[in-house]
Amino acid sequence: LHRAAPRQPCTGAKTPARRPRAVGCRRCFWEFWNYETPKVIVVKNHSLGIMYRGVQLLILLYFIWYVFIIQKGYQEREMGPESSVVTKVKGVTRSHNKVWDVEEYVKPAEGGSVFSILTRVEVTHSQTLETCPESLEVPHSACRSDSDCVAGETDMLGNGERTGRCVPYYSGLGKTCEVAAWCPVEDGRTVSESLGKMAAQFTILIKNNIHFPRFRFSKYGSAGDKNGYLKGCTFNETTDLYCPIFRLGSIVEQAGENFTALAEQGGVIGVIIDWNCNLDLPDSSCNPSYSFRRLDPKRIQVSSGYNYRFAKYYNCNGTSTRSLIKAYGIRIDVIVHGQAGKFSLIPTIINLAMALTSVGVGSFLCDWILLTFLNKNDAYSARKFDQVPARPLAMTLPCSCQRSPSPGLGGKGAMCPARPSPPALQLLSHVVFLPITDAAAWHLESQCPETRPDGLSLPLRALGVPCGQPA
Repeated sequence: LHRAAPRQPCTGAKTPARRPRAVGCRRCFWEFWNYETPKVIVVKNHSLGIMYRGVQLLILLYFIWYVFIIQKGYQEREMGPESSVVTKVKGVTRSHNKVWDVEEYVKPAEGGSVFSILTRVEVTHSQTLETCPESLEVPHSACRSDSDCVAGETDMLGNGERTGRCVPYYSGLGKTCEVAAWCPVEDGRTVSESLGKMAAQFTILIKNNIHFPRFRFSKYGSAGDKNGYLKGCTFNETTDLYCPIFRLGSIVEQAGENFTALAEQGGVIGVIIDWNCNLDLPDSSCNPSYSFRRLDPKRIQVSSGYNYRFAKYYNCNGTSTRSLIKAYGIRIDVIVHGQAGKFSLIPTIINLAMALTSVGVGSFLCDWILLTFLNKNDAYSARKFDQVPARPLAMTLPCSCQRSPSPGLGGKGAMCPARPSPPALQLLSHVVFLPITDAAAWHLESQCPETRPDGLSLPLRALGVPCGQPA
């Protein structure tokens, strides 16, 4: 080393001041392009390790058992098949006055997916267009004199147009306003007939065809008609699970209802056909499953039950006459659901990626516990998070020399005049690079004396670092 030049202030090159906001924006911009990589730290904590492996095991069990085995996450799926339903009812029953066949007790007769079977009727025979007392069940129909009845008035809940007269009721109990309508009105001379005696034995054939357009797969909802199978089978949960012929009484029982009570007031029963087809297996494994339940709210009296009215018209001695029928029955709604699945590479890859990604939840949970609740969380945090500069930082030593083209220290581009130096200082002729933090660089930068006490200056430039500034 050479003797130091006259004492000069050791200062770096001044840079123009920048606006704080501009500096912050630029810093945020470049911070975005930093690369982050996990740092593996082995923590000797058995409780934390057991928790970590337990979370991983639960996640793997969820994906293996539920996603891949139960939900078949490796398959491409299609929901809601195209479906057609045709029904046919058979059976004969008898009421008090007549025999009823299919043409009379099934409405409508077309055999669609929604139909009703009559179980009880209230018939008002021989109605003709004339005047008669209004029903007592109509609000404000009772009267004491003609002044209580307004001529020409029509009640939307009544049976006809009022004539303005107050007349005795059919049974002689009280009076009601006279109306021009189909007489006698419904409550005047109604006869009730029950068809429920044999209705429980009626049979219903449900023909159901489904088609999954994505997979070009079609299936008919029965086990086939080999050797006349459909002519002798009836649906049974143990012996004939796929037979599409059902007894009406069995449908009601499996829906959890009493057939006698349901036949009296009527109700709506749903026959749910569910197709769940695994198309990776043979076609014979794709079969429907049947379930039954009541659809109308039986606990709400206003909307419970099922009934409707219709009339049969005829001509009697030149007079237009009709029979009004209030029908109570069991309405059958056939509802078809279904889905089909077949192996596909895309959902398999997606679910596998989700499984592998979800395993990282265990690491996140344990890291949160490690850095938040454990006693040595500060020590763990210091070891877990490091910042490494873009290039290694050279060791900064105090100096006052400026770069000089004259050779020194025996090397090209030395910065101070050549002078013999103590052997201990000759070690500095080799540049040593150490990765140090910003705090260490600031500490070295703050120590920049102009010369050493012995009058010698250290060639910091020879170490590749500007005097007083970290690289």
